[in-house]
Amino acid sequence: MFSKILIANRGEIACRVAATARRLGIKTVAVYSEADADAKHVAVCDEAVLIGPAPAKESYLRADKIIEVALATGAQAVHPGYGFLSENSEFADACAKAGLVFIGPPASAIRAMGSKSAAKSLMEKANVPLVPGYHGDNQDADFLQGEADRIGYPVLLKASAGGGGKGMRVIENSADFKAALASCKREAISSFGDDKVLAEKYLTRPRHIEIQVFADTHGNCVYLFERDCSVQRRHQKVLEEAPAPGMTAERRAAMGDAAVAAAKAVGYVGAGTVEFIANQDGSFYFMEMNTRLQVEHPVTEMISGTDLVEWQLRVAAGQPLPLRQDQLLINGHAIEARIYAENPEKGFLPSIGTLRHNRTPQAVSFELGGSLDLPAAVRIDSGVREGDSISPFYDPMIAKLIVWGKDRNQALARMAQALAEYQIVGLSTNIAFLQRLISGKAFSSADLDTGLIERNHAELFPQAAAAPLPVLALAAVAQLQSERQPGGDPWQSGHGWRMNSTLQRTLHYAEESQAYEVGVGYLAEGWNVSAAGAQARVTLVGNDSHGPNDLSLKLGDQTVHGTVVQYGANGENVHVFTGGGHTVLHYADPLAHAGEAEAESGRLTAPMPGKIVAVMVSAGQEVKKGDALMIMEAMKMEHTISAPVDGIVDEILYAVADQVAEGAQLLAFRQPE
Repeated sequence: MFSKILIANRGEIACRVAATARRLGIKTVAVYSEADADAKHVAVCDEAVLIGPAPAKESYLRADKIIEVALATGAQAVHPGYGFLSENSEFADACAKAGLVFIGPPASAIRAMGSKSAAKSLMEKANVPLVPGYHGDNQDADFLQGEADRIGYPVLLKASAGGGGKGMRVIENSADFKAALASCKREAISSFGDDKVLAEKYLTRPRHIEIQVFADTHGNCVYLFERDCSVQRRHQKVLEEAPAPGMTAERRAAMGDAAVAAAKAVGYVGAGTVEFIANQDGSFYFMEMNTRLQVEHPVTEMISGTDLVEWQLRVAAGQPLPLRQDQLLINGHAIEARIYAENPEKGFLPSIGTLRHNRTPQAVSFELGGSLDLPAAVRIDSGVREGDSISPFYDPMIAKLIVWGKDRNQALARMAQALAEYQIVGLSTNIAFLQRLISGKAFSSADLDTGLIERNHAELFPQAAAAPLPVLALAAVAQLQSERQPGGDPWQSGHGWRMNSTLQRTLHYAEESQAYEVGVGYLAEGWNVSAAGAQARVTLVGNDSHGPNDLSLKLGDQTVHGTVVQYGANGENVHVFTGGGHTVLHYADPLAHAGEAEAESGRLTAPMPGKIVAVMVSAGQEVKKGDALMIMEAMKMEHTISAPVDGIVDEILYAVADQVAEGAQLLAFRQPE
């Protein structure tokens, strides 16, 4: 076994690999960019070396620099994690040339599976079923459009060298083909340095089911069952579970055998995932093979009682697989939810900011938590801590929340409870969306397909409800408590004392779509609180049960527990967590903004830092609501800036290839008189 390895990655996967290495007594070397100097993965490894500036191409994608650091620190092997250089055959070759073990498959297997089109040709020879499509080298736009017309719409375009949902477009008709192809190629060249695409028939209501395979250098190859990854947005996974609901033993064996055949066809070694698209009738087709550990590997670990990172290390060190196929068993059910810094209500736009408050449910971290008979109920894999920032340079995933249950119903209940206890302040997250997704009829009843989110859009994106009195009371009491100044001027004490009277005041709060006036009448003990036609006597019965932001209120005959986090000038940003929900309010201090003008209108601003990749309009052009004006690239994904209303473009302030900051005005826009 190795005595020291270098982890050529960052974030949660770097922390995950380091944890298993530490358990096995293996020293670890972290590499980091300037943006990650204080990152968690730097802290948990035994050594850490700076390798370059924040952009990945100048740091985490610098194969030469990473190999140089590995040799200088005495590492014997390199673990690439996932993403970055994990599926780069040149990097695997360079490691071998430098005398380093690449903890992954042979470079030949990466090359064979790295091109989706070449991989499908190999699978066809291995008798693995394929979706009808074009996987050749001809990239002429007219030719590809002709192939799409032949296949029949809808057609799915995919970057041949891609993954993670980048460089993918679903095209509904021939008229839209060339615009979608151009966008797909732009995203592919930006993400993978290769704009080659393939075209396939897009199946309606398919499921995305993948098989975890593992092979060693002794000729052994097994499959560790399946994961259902059907719940996706923008072709990126949101929820994963194992085993797949409704999977029969016969179908599992057929898919497992096909996956093993695929791995053997390329002389595979190590951890890999063979991904299939499955019809509702049970038929399945090969999509691609990911020649690395997957983001969602924990659900496989939870149901099989294995540590896949340990298996990677043992196989890379030349040891045989720890278990045979007949020794692998499924125990219970596991579900993983990816906690992202993003805004689902705004098209899942990534969010950037600082984790000002990060309270997680009780869970184990990077540990299996027991034997095959007693896995952990809740596990969190994360590469960030409270106070860390989510930057525009890397994927905005905050954590992976994984739960286990003796069956799917228990796993669902545990996931719902864990999400209700997860509190994040400082940036937008998808936690509330995940709560709706987990409890929604489609997912809870296992009515799964890759279009689940779009198909259930109305249920998953309901109209915002007004904040109830308990939420507003918690916000108000937190504000009143923050104003208390013991020993000071009695007129400014915040206790509400007034000569011959009691203080009556109104606190003003607002959400994105509505405003609230909260009336507060001071009493000898507590307050009368009223809002939106409801009122109750409120007393503070406890605080600091878990931390300084926790409050317990007596609201009439009801006891309400909650966490209120305030930050910003005069505590204007107010986050209220209660009853498993999260409400974001803005407190309007009437004195803090006296004389400030209304927000400037007639402009469209960048929702996040990024680069302009396309300008769709010109100055003086009339546009309709929803028309595409510009396309930005941020975090290797394209985001369309659309006209909010009918209007006229007065001025375009940025050109293609320009970098823009968050909040920067992109163009001047006006409505016709």
